[in-house]
Amino acid sequence: MSNEAKAIKQKSGKKLELQKLLALGALIILFAFFFLYGVIGNNVDGVQFITNILESAYFVGFLALGVTFVIITGGIDLSIGTIMMCGALIGGYAYNTGGWPFIAAMILTIMIPVAFGLLNGVLVAKLKLPAFIATLGTMMISQGLGSIITSVQTQRWPTAAEADGWFKTVFLKTSGGFPTGIFWLVGFFLLAMFLLNKTKFGKYTFAIGSNEEAARLSGVKTAKWLTLVYVVNGLFCGFAALMYGATYTTVLPGTGNGLELQGIAAVVIGGTSLSGGVGSMSGTMIGVFIMAVLKTGLTAIGLQPQWQTFFVGVVVILAVLMDIYRQKSANKVKVA
Repeated sequence: MSNEAKAIKQKSGKKLELQKLLALGALIILFAFFFLYGVIGNNVDGVQFITNILESAYFVGFLALGVTFVIITGGIDLSIGTIMMCGALIGGYAYNTGGWPFIAAMILTIMIPVAFGLLNGVLVAKLKLPAFIATLGTMMISQGLGSIITSVQTQRWPTAAEADGWFKTVFLKTSGGFPTGIFWLVGFFLLAMFLLNKTKFGKYTFAIGSNEEAARLSGVKTAKWLTLVYVVNGLFCGFAALMYGATYTTVLPGTGNGLELQGIAAVVIGGTSLSGGVGSMSGTMIGVFIMAVLKTGLTAIGLQPQWQTFFVGVVVILAVLMDIYRQKSANKVKVA
């Protein structure tokens, strides 16, 4: 790597840390505002307020962690919401109608998004389709497939009172209300950090995002590693499907559109660059909780759901503008 390239990378990294700090500060301010206004001012139950924030973060968190890898490569995945829902629908159908043991249905729920992740990887890395087009296609395929297999019938996941009610306890919260789902989210967050920062997989993810052709010429099998990125993303979507089933119990066919935007927005808010080569899992998690606090806090103070969409849109635009500024600033570095 040339001295100029190193200088650009170093300056871009510093800007990323600044954006993460600003996002963390925004998260603290938002939480304090909504807690004081909603919990203290409007007598909203404080414990329930925090629990609602956590429950809002679970499946979006898994989606965001997975798609962070994709965005760091300079790609995008518009299918994450629908392949998550497809997995939850087909897994629920296998359990409710097919008579599958619940553990087998859970495995199927995970494997459906993994299969779509592999398909996305082949389309993008092997067949060289633009990621936007490839994942737009699989978004529609997965949405249609879930509806076809279930005959457009709503699928239910076990409640706490049913035979397989342990599922709620393990993936969502105990009978006493303790949010066990946070352990899963933190565990997979640590796994994602390890993969991104401490493995060859993460090193090549950054390399592909920085300059795919240069990585290929240096001996990296870019098609192989880029395919694996989409497979890993599919795995996170599979666990997001389990968290969605645990949180909401009822899964509706034909849904999932728009959920990908929540995951992608969290990644962008956390400082990962849409142009690739720059990003972090810690920033993504900050973005996830900013969105969760907005969703829960706006509800707590009595505003309608459309206000959440409005404010998230504003935050995403600001985050992208910061990313553009970071890239322009980094590109101005000159080394003699």
